[in-house]
Amino acid sequence: MGESKISVIELVKSKDKYSSNENIEINVKFSVEGNLREAFNEANWTKAYNNNDVSFKLKYGIKLTSGGFRKKELGRTIDTYKKASIFWTRNPKLVNPMKDRRIWVQVAKNFEPFIRHSEEEVRQELFDFNEKFVFKASDLGPGKHKIGAEAFASWQKHDFTETGNIKNSSSEIEITIN
Repeated sequence: MGESKISVIELVKSKDKYSSNENIEINVKFSVEGNLREAFNEANWTKAYNNNDVSFKLKYGIKLTSGGFRKKELGRTIDTYKKASIFWTRNPKLVNPMKDRRIWVQVAKNFEPFIRHSEEEVRQELFDFNEKFVFKASDLGPGKHKIGAEAFASWQKHDFTETGNIKNSSSEIEITIN
């Protein structure tokens, strides 16, 4: 199989300058791209279901850091997973009535299930990430600070993919604390 990768990691800050008593909010956005994402399609779900391979778990983590050589972790490091359950359905809203296929996917994140109505929506739910980090400005102290993020994802072997793990780092953004 070919390559999978983590897209460019985007850090979105709510503003550039904070006072020391404020909370800083930074959203970390990225996607898993490549062969893993492409292989997660309706034809492969059906094949996996028929081979009793009905669960896919994508473990991922995100760490927000600040500083030069001695990086300091900011906020709560995320280390969790998303799980896709492949199931058989009669629901006409989920499947194309002109097709014979009846296999679909439910994606769960933090035990909250989501059922989407198209292949691409299922992929977005499973492989697109937008995580919010909130931490106190006083943790950094006054001055200018550069903040970066590191992300990783891993998965096991399934009917439609081999075992893999990927990681990437973001470019840094700068914030000022008065």
